[in-house]
Amino acid sequence: MDHSSRHPGTAHHHPDPAAEHGHGNGNGNAHGHAHGNAHGHGAGHGTTWATAMRATLHCLTGCAIGEILGMVVGTALMWGNVPTMVLAIALAFVFGYSFTLFAVVRAGVSMKAALKVALAADTVSIAVMELVDNGIIALVPGAMDAHLSDGLFWYALLGGFAVAFVITTPVNKWMIGRGKGHAVVHAYH
Repeated sequence: MDHSSRHPGTAHHHPDPAAEHGHGNGNGNAHGHAHGNAHGHGAGHGTTWATAMRATLHCLTGCAIGEILGMVVGTALMWGNVPTMVLAIALAFVFGYSFTLFAVVRAGVSMKAALKVALAADTVSIAVMELVDNGIIALVPGAMDAHLSDGLFWYALLGGFAVAFVITTPVNKWMIGRGKGHAVVHAYH
């Protein structure tokens, strides 16, 4: 917004060139990530779907690695469905958080502060993703009893990830647009 008419001495308004081309959020951030402004309002009301999809894909990658590893370990140890699913969900959170944690630590943030950032950035996204993915696996007839060598196991798991991605992306877009969720990580890029 041009405030030059309200503030004498402000001769020119220099818009953010990135924002003019749809690459920014109007705060000089050309990455299109949301950060709060000085008035405490989220500045990312124009958060793009591409930004939300990248955040969701980042989260999905960690979740998928953890969940598949948990399924493989639980199956190899011949555990039942419940302990295997608990392990898979726990590892999904561990791997999901670790992707963010290591990126923030690499940016020079202390481990304690990076852990807070990872928890703030990924908890809702991982929780929604795991709820949807595991709900689908539980609802697909025979998927809970399928073995790693069965196509049904992989179809249900990958289908669950796909549906979780579709459902979690709007959640992430909404959160990033309000300076929450994955938006807190982007201050460290």
